[in-house]
Parts: sequence; C-alpha cells; structure tokens
Amino acid sequence: MPTGVAFRDVRGQLLDAAERVLLRDGPSALTSRAVTTEAECAKGVLHRHFADFDAFLAELVLGRVARVEDRAASLRASAGTGTVAGNLTRELLEVLDPVAVAVVGLVTSRDGLRARLREARPTGLPILADAATALAGYLAAERELGRLRADADIATLAPTLVGAAHMLFADRRGTPPETEDVRRVVTAVVAGAEQEAPR
Repeated sequence: MPTGVAFRDVRGQLLDAAERVLLRDGPSALTSRAVTTEAECAKGVLHRHFADFDAFLAELVLGRVARVEDRAASLRASAGTGTVAGNLTRELLEVLDPVAVAVVGLVTSRDGLRARLREARPTGLPILADAATALAGYLAAERELGRLRADADIATLAPTLVGAAHMLFADRRGTPPETEDVRRVVTAVVAGAEQEAPR
C-alpha cells in the first residue's frame, strides 16, 4: 500500500481478504502474509489491529457465527408458513454457504484457533453447532404449532439435519449440491417427525 493512502475499515478489509484466500486456496494457505498480500497492505497492519493471528482468525469465525445467530429469529418466525422441509432446506443453503463451509474446515485444521475459540465457546463446533441451535428453535416452534409430532426428538433432528447437509457441502472443490439434493436429505430426516395431515 503506498504511503499516505488511508485504509477504511481495515479490520473488515482484512477479514474479507481472509475469506477470499480461504475460498481460493484452502485453510492451509491462510497465513498472515497471505491475508495482507490479498488485502494489499503491509504485514504489520494486521498485527496493529489484532493481538495475534489466532485472534484474527477467531474474529473471522465469530463473524460467521454471528450471521447464523442473526438468521435464527427469522427462521423461527417462518414456522407455520410454507413447508417444514422447504424452510429447513432454504436455511441450510444459506447457512452452509462456501465461506461458512471453508471456515468449518479452518477450525478443524488449526489447534491454536480451536483453543482460542474454546475460551468463549467451550463446546460444539462453531457454525455447525450454531446452525443446529437455530434449527432446533425453529423445529420447536413447528412442534408447538402441531406441524411436527408432539414426540418429535428435536435434540436429535437438528444436529442430524446440519450434519447430513454439511456432508453434501463439505467437498470444497466439488460442485455445490443443488437445492433438490438438500431438500431430499431434509425430507428423509424429518419424514418421521412430521404430523400426518388429517384424512
């Protein structure tokens, strides 16, 4: 970056650069130098804004977690509209976007990052655990409305949905699944829990 050129929202630019590197080159290529090169700034810029690289990566992860949490209320509010499978499919497609899936890979591949995240979040794999919590809230609302059986095991259904969907998205270099692929998995998982329509 030429001297005298101001950076606006430096933290945001660095985090955006990290997402681009992560998507293009994978978790192993995500270094402070790769991020600052992508952001076109000096390496020291990152360390002026973050305590260390793991702190930077933790902010990247927690930013994605916040997006999942922000969607949870609107997902729960959709209970009673559309179809259960349709609402779940739409949510999973949104939550498991390519960046989120790459961030999950990043968390699983970096011990220091996991240790840093454990300080604030002692259990669960970020993004996937948060998605399961959001889906559980939605499923509980659908059960209250009578669209799921009263004995529907939401504590099992929610993580099963997230895990099964994540398996479809997990091949970072592969072709992303189609909506119908996700809907088919969702339909199979919730089939036994949905309330049968009265005859």
